[in-house]
Amino acid sequence: MPVPWFLLSLALGRNPVVLSLERVVGPQDTARCSPGLSCHLWDGDVLCLPGSLVSAPGPVLVPTRLQTELVLRCHEETDCDLCVRVAVHLAVQGYWEDPEDEEKFRRAADPELEEPRNASLQAHIVLSFQAYPTAHCVLLEVQVPAALVQPGQSVGSVVFDCFEAALGAEVQIWSYTQPRYQKELNLTQQLPDCRGLEVQDNIQSCWALPWLNVSADGEDVRLVLDVSEEQRFGLSLYWNQVQGPIKPWWHSNLTGPQTITLNHTDLVPCLCIQVWPLEPDSVRTSICPFREDPRAHRNLWRAARLQLLPPLGWRLDAPCSLPAEATLCWQPLDGGPCLSLVPPLPRENVTVNKVLEFPLLKGHPNVCVQVSTWEKLQLQECLWADSLGPRKDDMLLVETRGPQDNGSLCALEPSGCTPLLSRASTRAARLGEQLLQDVQSGQCLQLWDNDLGALWACPMDKYIHQRWALVWLACLLLAAVLFLLLLLKMSRVKGWLRLLKENIRAGAAARSRAALLLYSADDASFERLVGALASALCQLPLRVAVDLWSRRDLSAQGALAWFHAQRRQTLQEGGVVVLLFSPGAVALCREWLQDATSAPRAHDPHDAFAASLSCVLPDFLQGRAPGRYVGAYFDKLLPADAVPALFRSVPVFSLPSQLPDFLGTLQGSAAPRPRRLAERAEQVSRALQPALDSCFRPPGAPGTGRGMGPEAGDRT
Repeated sequence: MPVPWFLLSLALGRNPVVLSLERVVGPQDTARCSPGLSCHLWDGDVLCLPGSLVSAPGPVLVPTRLQTELVLRCHEETDCDLCVRVAVHLAVQGYWEDPEDEEKFRRAADPELEEPRNASLQAHIVLSFQAYPTAHCVLLEVQVPAALVQPGQSVGSVVFDCFEAALGAEVQIWSYTQPRYQKELNLTQQLPDCRGLEVQDNIQSCWALPWLNVSADGEDVRLVLDVSEEQRFGLSLYWNQVQGPIKPWWHSNLTGPQTITLNHTDLVPCLCIQVWPLEPDSVRTSICPFREDPRAHRNLWRAARLQLLPPLGWRLDAPCSLPAEATLCWQPLDGGPCLSLVPPLPRENVTVNKVLEFPLLKGHPNVCVQVSTWEKLQLQECLWADSLGPRKDDMLLVETRGPQDNGSLCALEPSGCTPLLSRASTRAARLGEQLLQDVQSGQCLQLWDNDLGALWACPMDKYIHQRWALVWLACLLLAAVLFLLLLLKMSRVKGWLRLLKENIRAGAAARSRAALLLYSADDASFERLVGALASALCQLPLRVAVDLWSRRDLSAQGALAWFHAQRRQTLQEGGVVVLLFSPGAVALCREWLQDATSAPRAHDPHDAFAASLSCVLPDFLQGRAPGRYVGAYFDKLLPADAVPALFRSVPVFSLPSQLPDFLGTLQGSAAPRPRRLAERAEQVSRALQPALDSCFRPPGAPGTGRGMGPEAGDRT
């Protein structure tokens, strides 16, 4: 038996405010005016066309405010409909252009004249009422005696009974004059449903509403619908967002009674329940019972995702609106706390699911976005690290400008903003004069600028190099002395040299360049060829990553996440991404390039090449590929002109004929001399030959079984 959590009824609501409504008898619409005015309701509907604005010829009567009231229009005692009564408040606007016209108007209304004329100010007021899917307009004729005509003064109001509307509907009301002398007034109102009105016994559509109880079942939530077995009804769960339209989450047509269990992890504050009988023109009633539930608020922050959009945009994705603020902060390279940039930059209220921008001139990898509530920091993401690279050892300077063009500079540090020309014992204070010269000479990057101040990012690498120059010089001198002492002991020279050679080899392996190998798994023989190439490259001072050896990680993370992590690590370490073209890879590239607007077809979930195209192609299209990517293809498998032209912005090598150039490009600055490079190319060519031969061996021939490189043990 579940413990009652809170009971909700769609007829009463959670904390109901029950309204007792006035009754209007009869089907006819009517109009009445405040004392002193006369009004008339024109028969029949009028066209809902406001027309264009025109200039007033003198004082005119215009609507100034709309006011609504709910009433019941009853045909019988228990047969009523919800109706909206509208009151239009009126005022006189404008002045006489010609004083003589004003004088004539006043004399015509003078009661002391022997034959006074009934001078008055007349206006045609249009009321437009829209409640999806219908629209209805009425025309009211109002006359104001000349004695009440005072420009800028209110003269009274006219009340219209009434516009019929459905329970729970959203209605829009406009009011304007014909001709139109000013912008039309408008009013939008959400009408209550059966749960908020004392109408259950008067409106027949409220009689058949299903009753809903919400209770706790351990950690989960139960929705119990108490209806008869024959009654059919619709049930919908949706996210009611303040910003944007309603987002349906779950919908079903059911037959009562029903008990539905919701997982506690699915609860969010804007999750609402809507239920209605499956009958023509039935009333739909909604409740949102989880607005104050602590679990729902925790789930909302767990589901929120902060997405950074280059160059300077960001977006917070969440199912519901979030009462939060976003700020910028500066993340130092040493990994300390992110230093807030407020002030000088302002805080900004968060609008979920909408792209926002911060007022920076340029991006910097040390700048981060923080999203927080009044209680604590909720989310933090550093800006554009994928496109701008890793964080830098830069010093952020805050320039404050005052009146008369006098300003000051301070460096943002964990202890606060340190003035550059101060006696503090911080790094910024010790280098204050040099940093000031860097700003004046244009060596610092300006991130933000306005009349009150600016932000500068100044590189600190050169000062670190100067600091350690003497230390390195001392180390070199010490090494030279030790080397001379070793030469004095000739009997032990060979042993020391052998040990030194082993240390150099170990150091070279530790400093080897990273290479990420991407390919399309066309068939088993081509995978063996890729494995042979990867194994041969591992014998060089290269650290090779290939999905063929990481199948377990691919299954756990997914191909796109695995590639994104490998690509980021490779590029951050100064490595290179190798695109190995084959007939299948070329076909995939052309498919993406020719039909970029539609979703690509489904591929093998372990195919990192297909998953990586969504990240690789933007680098080539935006000119970021040179220096990061290298292309290659095998002579006998693909003609040279088959590689798409887009990828020729980086070096593309034919294997094995261009192996020396290919290996030299992969090793970069660590490449050996040409003779040694040719020897290594010959070693790689010999290692590739068996796998190349198997690619052209007829199917079923001996030796075509699936093979692995020595490092492929973690493939599954």
